[in-house]
Amino acid sequence: MAGPEDPPGGAPEGAPGGNEDEYRSVVFDETFVRAARLQEFSARERITDHAPAVRRRPPRHRGLSRQALVLVVLIALAFGTALYMGVRHPSRTPGAGVAAEPLRMTVVPLAPQGKVPGIPDSERLYDSSPAAQFRIGAEGVTLPASRRTAHFSDGQVVTALLTAKDYIVRSALDPEVLTGGETRSVRILLGVGQQEQFDRSFTRPAPDGRHAPTGWLVRFDPTRAELADRRIRVQGTLQAFEADAGTLEVTADHTSVYALRPAGADPGARVSLFTVRRELHFRFDRENLRLHQARLVVSQVQAGPLSCAEDSASRLRPLLAGGTAEEGGPAGTDPYAPDGTPALCGTLAAAAQPRV
Repeated sequence: MAGPEDPPGGAPEGAPGGNEDEYRSVVFDETFVRAARLQEFSARERITDHAPAVRRRPPRHRGLSRQALVLVVLIALAFGTALYMGVRHPSRTPGAGVAAEPLRMTVVPLAPQGKVPGIPDSERLYDSSPAAQFRIGAEGVTLPASRRTAHFSDGQVVTALLTAKDYIVRSALDPEVLTGGETRSVRILLGVGQQEQFDRSFTRPAPDGRHAPTGWLVRFDPTRAELADRRIRVQGTLQAFEADAGTLEVTADHTSVYALRPAGADPGARVSLFTVRRELHFRFDRENLRLHQARLVVSQVQAGPLSCAEDSASRLRPLLAGGTAEEGGPAGTDPYAPDGTPALCGTLAAAAQPRV
């Protein structure tokens, strides 16, 4: 029964308290109305045209919404920025895509002036030589005090020095490398741009100043000599400095002394000393430092006792205890060859030999 203030049939629809309460949560905004597919004719239109109550509206042309357009523009801007930064990123080294500078190498055999001295006791032989105070193995490759440069941190300078040391140790002190069997441990320390030159040096060695295996590492002819003592004596220096804003350089100058005896000889055979001095020049950009790799750009090697008449580019063929250098000088040099390099040979000073 209706209350005293309600009309006879109760509250009308649409008035507070009517049946419309259950639809209060439904909001028909202007966007919803415009999107409707059916449109009601007005009363005048229905009277005039005798049309049905509703008509079907033509489908709206639907393009990208404003939000979608904004999203597409933002994605395009982000992609363009990424490409730009990839090309112009400040940490990239200028010319990073350019082929690495090839290694320039010089290998100079040193011929003895007389017979090569030797005794069965390698320890006594070392003590009687200029290498008596040298350290053993990697301990002889000491790191200098390092400090940051204008464009490289302390850590980057130390990384360059450690990489150079690793190269020296692996290429001149590893018995597997010295006997001519192992090369990969040295190769992986070189930047990708130099590995092709390294590989060609071992597949097609040539004394052309670019492709001599003995310019990359120390290795003996295993048919001629073997290590009599694996405790190789070493002494030298390492220095690091900044070449420019994107390049660190490390120079290394080390002398290594090896105790050798004839291949396959019994332990009581006479032992002789063989000396190799290598001056190496390394370069590092930030990518090299990140990958723990180096660019070896200069290698100058002096080694003896050797015979100047023998090829020292592929393997070192030491003159052992009691041996003498063959008659004749080094191989001929062709001054007309466009890529030729002069064949060099020196004389091993008597003071460089042990006194026994």
